[in-house]
Amino acid sequence: MRWPFTRRNAPESRSSPENVTVPVSEESFLAYFGVQSGNLPNVTIDSALSVPAVWAAVAFLSRTLAALPRHAYRDTKEGAKRVGGKLETVVNVAPNDELGSFAFWQWFWQQVFTGGRGLAYIERTPQGVDSLWPMDPAKTTIKRVGLKVTYELGGKTYAAADVIDVPFMRRSDGLRHYGPISQASKAIQLALAMNEYGSNFFAGGGVPPLALVGPLPQGADALKRAHEDIKRAIGAAKSSSSQIFPIPPGNELKPVGMDPAKGQMVEARRFQVEEIARTYQLPPVFLQDLTHGTMANTEQQNLMLVQHLVGQWAKALEDEMNLKFFGRGGGSRYISHILDGLMRGDFLSRMDGLAKAVQNALLTPNEARALENREAKPHGDDLFLQGATAPLGTATYGQQNTPGADQQPANDNNQNEAEAA
Repeated sequence: MRWPFTRRNAPESRSSPENVTVPVSEESFLAYFGVQSGNLPNVTIDSALSVPAVWAAVAFLSRTLAALPRHAYRDTKEGAKRVGGKLETVVNVAPNDELGSFAFWQWFWQQVFTGGRGLAYIERTPQGVDSLWPMDPAKTTIKRVGLKVTYELGGKTYAAADVIDVPFMRRSDGLRHYGPISQASKAIQLALAMNEYGSNFFAGGGVPPLALVGPLPQGADALKRAHEDIKRAIGAAKSSSSQIFPIPPGNELKPVGMDPAKGQMVEARRFQVEEIARTYQLPPVFLQDLTHGTMANTEQQNLMLVQHLVGQWAKALEDEMNLKFFGRGGGSRYISHILDGLMRGDFLSRMDGLAKAVQNALLTPNEARALENREAKPHGDDLFLQGATAPLGTATYGQQNTPGADQQPANDNNQNEAEAA
């Protein structure tokens, strides 16, 4: 089986997924920046990704979640044990014959954080789960027939039990969804408008639209010639870096539109980064916005990222995979992410955590070494516990000066010998 879910083979119907093509509205603020709303492109996924903050958010989240280790486990009397074989290969090594784990899951999360939904088909054999294949959400139709949900793609119908489905946020009918780009279209329009204005402004040498004020030549032809003369004069001044160019006697040039500084364009563009960060519930520091960053709150945002964002999305995928792979009962098998993989960038904290885990019998030395991709060592499979602490009242302070239970003081021995005699 080779990648059956391509854009060439997929139908054009898209009744279920969110339509991310949003027409730009006639907002009055656009006139302040000298931009005509009719000249702006629609807010699509491609145009939204041209906004650096959106690009950074999607790239950061998709890469972070794709890089997390995820493994299959089985509960035993001795505790959780890693499951090997084909299941581990599908989950953590290569979901199919054409994509590695990182590439597949990065693509999957990109769909979630752009259009708002990630889909993957589960290919099974009599031995169990064999592969995961990507499904294009924009070309998939989701239907509910009675109490059953089905997914239609490429002329085929797939049962819900065979499809991994992670939406950004479901609508009230349980089928459709909200997408982050469609819901944040107004904020993205602002960013696009300011990008467009800034590009035009600086491409024009920093000269805003101008109006010729004063007595104008009579007649349409004379007015057109005067207009062309002024355009040529401005163009010649730009090309020669001259600050002086002639205008008709008795006239003056005045800028049209709002000055970018008065319109607080820099502040507005910075605020749009914060708005887009809110769309993804992403701390602004991860969009390279350190405007309000300090040593203390930047470190706290690292914790927030794992606790309130990455950990939640990892849980959403785990629940979906456990349900679709193993059913509602699940048995003793389950899929779980290893979130401490995010600590690899902080070597000191990671080493300190592993040392404490070994010293407090939470990990064996070989288990700690395995987390660092190091080989096992002899005698490294035992748990160790430091003996420096003891229950209150059982401490043996000064034990080195106290005779043992099997010893008696020398004078006591002498006395016992005398009594025996």
